[in-house]
Amino acid sequence: MSGQDFNIRKFVASDAPDLARLYFDSARTLGARRYSADQVAAWAPAPVAAEVVEKRALDGRLTLVATDLDGKVIAYGDLEQDGHIDHLYANPVAAGRGIAGALLNALIAAAETSGVQELRVEASELAKGLFERAGFCTIARRDFEVNGVPIHNFAMTRRSAS
Repeated sequence: MSGQDFNIRKFVASDAPDLARLYFDSARTLGARRYSADQVAAWAPAPVAAEVVEKRALDGRLTLVATDLDGKVIAYGDLEQDGHIDHLYANPVAAGRGIAGALLNALIAAAETSGVQELRVEASELAKGLFERAGFCTIARRDFEVNGVPIHNFAMTRRSAS
């Protein structure tokens, strides 16, 4: 799958270091648009080890990555077998270009192809609108603590079109 200036493909093990860095950079930079410095620091205190990212990405979930035309990873998202979307992150320089939306659409299509009837996500303040535009409905605001810091996100669902 490709967009105007990016491609979407399945995760390969060599992507793990890039995804680890991208998650950290995205949470720290883009997360700061809607969360406090303390919340962002609790959310992403340090980059995750590449080995942890690789193990997670290969645990049975579908992990898709978006790359620029030079092959550099610029976004990624994942879909667990039960319909839970756990991660959808874009490199800050790629934000606002439709790449996360294209990844989300690819995850939705994959879920529908595999017969998943309902998708679920816990969307950040920043991602909530993206998920709403893709047909997700907010079930509840979730207030909780991460590393002792109060933070929130939104439990959202989307029924399959089929």
